[in-house]
Amino acid sequence: MIGLIGIKKDKEMSKTDRIEACIESDLKQAAEAVFSKLGVTPSDAIRIFYKQVELHQGFPFDVKIPNTETLAAIEEIEQHPERLKCYESVDEMFEDWDTDEEEC
Repeated sequence: MIGLIGIKKDKEMSKTDRIEACIESDLKQAAEAVFSKLGVTPSDAIRIFYKQVELHQGFPFDVKIPNTETLAAIEEIEQHPERLKCYESVDEMFEDWDTDEEEC
């Protein structure tokens, strides 16, 4: 039988290893709501993740350490949240960006 994303499900496959992890309750609930919409169990999702790690020989997405510029920007916002610009809409944000470019 073929399962989700082409992973072969075999009734004879032995599933003897267990994984335990402590995570925030809100994260668990939010993720499990997504899994439910996708029609997979948390165990299925973990199995899919592990299979993708095996296939990619690493994480199936980019995991990067922020560069110096990004770390400086994060630190600035954490120390001075009042400097963070907020916008009512995406259009307003782009208009502000256009204004900034004209000033350069």
